[in-house]
Amino acid sequence: MDQASRSRRRRSRSRVLLVTGCLLGGTLVGGIALAQWPGDAHKPAVEPGNVSASPMEERSPLPLASPPAKPSPSGGAKVDVPAAGPGTFTTAQASGKVVGTAGPLRRYEVQVEDGVDVSAKQAALDVQTILADPRSWAAHGKGRFQLVSGGGDVVIKIATPKTTDKLCAANGDTGGELNCEVTGGVIVNLKRWVTGSPQYDGPAAEYRHLIINHEIGHMIGYHQHMACPGPGKPAPVMMQQIKGLNGCKSNAWPYTADGTFVTGPSVP
Repeated sequence: MDQASRSRRRRSRSRVLLVTGCLLGGTLVGGIALAQWPGDAHKPAVEPGNVSASPMEERSPLPLASPPAKPSPSGGAKVDVPAAGPGTFTTAQASGKVVGTAGPLRRYEVQVEDGVDVSAKQAALDVQTILADPRSWAAHGKGRFQLVSGGGDVVIKIATPKTTDKLCAANGDTGGELNCEVTGGVIVNLKRWVTGSPQYDGPAAEYRHLIINHEIGHMIGYHQHMACPGPGKPAPVMMQQIKGLNGCKSNAWPYTADGTFVTGPSVP
């Protein structure tokens, strides 16, 4: 074989090796890419009477209960809280089953002020979950509740601080900070819903439990606030926990897991 032939054969083998190496390299890279591709992804409290509105704040520990709703923004993405909004509201297009077995049925809607970064539907599912919890009012014969998307006899509104102040004005000064219970509904201050309370030992998502349970407590007839029953004890849900715990532990539920009502001395 002459020198020119040998040279051509060497060049041919080099091209084969080069192509094979490229193919193997492509397979390896493709395998890595596939491996990284994401898949689809000491007086006991007074028992209820008639409703009376008064501004107040709450606190809520413990994770959301039953209906498997995605948690609202609280620990992840930061939600802006505008000081004021347009004063118009969007009603959540969501409905649910009746929770509770005794007491009057209250069909409630959940509305969120327009222009805020809170989903009305998600807020409604959060409220529904809270009211269905075994530690809540409904589980202990204090009323029945049903989420509806219209025609409700109770409306729970989540509003900017200034709108909250306007809607609560007839019942007291909420000062851009508090929530209130009003005739035919509850006004939740967006600031409290999104950020919780500095007095509350827990995330905002848990504090929402207290907001709802406290204001619904007023709605079903617990007009008076309660005080801390003693150092280290759970704070009653009808205590204005945002104003200080006075030695109690934050608590968002009217009842304990074993069904004990969390009470304390009445506040005049």
